[in-house]
Amino acid sequence: MGYSGQSYSRSFSLSAATSTVCVVPGLAVPVALCDAERLPFPARSFDCVSVGFGLRNMTRKEVALAEMARVLKPGGRLLVLEFSRVWAPLRTVYDRYSFSVLPWLGARIAGDESAYRYLAESIRVHPDQATLAEMMERAGLERVEYFNLAAGVAAVHRGYKTA
Repeated sequence: MGYSGQSYSRSFSLSAATSTVCVVPGLAVPVALCDAERLPFPARSFDCVSVGFGLRNMTRKEVALAEMARVLKPGGRLLVLEFSRVWAPLRTVYDRYSFSVLPWLGARIAGDESAYRYLAESIRVHPDQATLAEMMERAGLERVEYFNLAAGVAAVHRGYKTA
């Protein structure tokens, strides 16, 4: 929630860029298409900032995290949902699935093998859970913690702005 009690959603779709409202059944949410490294909001504007499966695609993650922290109100929280480092005993099977099965399915179902190969590659170069937690702390967040989902295939990171 931001100033005036508004909730903003950043959309990746080009069609949403021309719209000021994202329609969700029973809900109308203003959309702001913007650069995560230069958010167009005043400092201390939001109680909560969240990003889901997007941080991995940001070029300068440290800058984006600092910018998200900047727009948080004191006591506000940042939530990051992202693919992460899978539990070690499952890594071999998960890698085989990610680099063989997933691109094959992408080619057959979506007609785009390269997008699914990129997905697997981008997950592998994304910081692991502990490293992302440290990055959030360097961005000025405190009480940073993470919660693994599906044996670490994804993780939710949470940090608070105290000052």
